[in-house]
Amino acid sequence: MPDRTEGTNLASISTLISAEQIAQKLAEMGAAISADYRDRTPILVGVLKGAFIVMADLARHLDIAVEFDFMAVSSYGAATKSSGVVRILKDLDQEIAGRDVLIVEDIVDSGLTLNYLLKSLAVRKPASLEVAALLIKEGVERAPVEIRYPGFIIGPEFVIGYGLDYAEKYRNLPYVGVLHP
Repeated sequence: MPDRTEGTNLASISTLISAEQIAQKLAEMGAAISADYRDRTPILVGVLKGAFIVMADLARHLDIAVEFDFMAVSSYGAATKSSGVVRILKDLDQEIAGRDVLIVEDIVDSGLTLNYLLKSLAVRKPASLEVAALLIKEGVERAPVEIRYPGFIIGPEFVIGYGLDYAEKYRNLPYVGVLHP
């Protein structure tokens, strides 16, 4: 594997969750989602930018018909902690009233962004509104959110890779790592 930290001033990136572990977890999540939505066609809503990799790989583990849409929200900017101010940068392209909606997230950190998103989508009267998240940070959540399809519980460290970035870099790593400056 090429050194993807070349040309940076980083000391190192340590692997927290391997590509193999992620693939196994997404297969498990996909099986549960497929069973729960067996006779329905949910809309998977990816929260950009981070969730695009998670959503693509999760969708490959689904054996049901699905539709895709995306939203872009921001509460971080270039920081490593949520600012608490949520902005919708891109809204859905399709109506969700009466539809089954599954939000796909890369990570749930403070829960503020997801809580805001759930409230925003709930007023549009979907038939159901659930969440699948690859990573859930433990010990930092401030807003209560229910994750129907949880992936991995992680500590409070700042993570990159598999869609997660630091200043728009490292999303392309095939694993989840911890950045050590």
